[in-house]
Amino acid sequence: MRPAAFIDRDGTIIEEAGYLDRFELIAPFPWSARAMRRLKGAGYALVVVTNQAGVARGYFDEAFVREAHGRLDAMLRADGVDVDGYYYCPHHPEGTIARYRQVCDCRKPAPGLVRAAARDLDLDLPRSFVIGDKWLDVALAQNVGATGVLVRTGYGRGIETAPPEGVSADIVVDTLLEAAEWIVGRGDGTGADAR
Repeated sequence: MRPAAFIDRDGTIIEEAGYLDRFELIAPFPWSARAMRRLKGAGYALVVVTNQAGVARGYFDEAFVREAHGRLDAMLRADGVDVDGYYYCPHHPEGTIARYRQVCDCRKPAPGLVRAAARDLDLDLPRSFVIGDKWLDVALAQNVGATGVLVRTGYGRGIETAPPEGVSADIVVDTLLEAAEWIVGRGDGTGADAR
């Protein structure tokens, strides 16, 4: 079993665009590929975990989400990043599309996405990290026994000082790259420390 970096998509890997409903809005931060290469080089699986309530709200469909992930993956591969998996939740309890209107186990901070990835990819959750720009990402880390990292990109800076009761980050950093450097510096990975 290997540890993983479970990374939020919008506001963490790519610029926050609200409900990303056009492919041209996929804009990785300039440091994202370097950060992800650092994590992969240190032995961490890379898993993107994202809530996509726009499906439940009827803004786009699951085919769009999969295509968006394909396009993001192509961008990252062009920068030397090999993502191990993309996991998304299309549900929302107040969705307008009936089949997606539900309380589920996969909408972050519920543990479903991470547990599915752990089963599929043979991942060691206690040695893993969840990185994101919302407190729900940190709560997800707590819910699966991983380490939670809040980044100040996306919504992070605006919400940093108001965590929900019982939720606390192991560290708060400016960017995904700073998160990667902190994680790799801890020496918990299984691979070579590669820059």
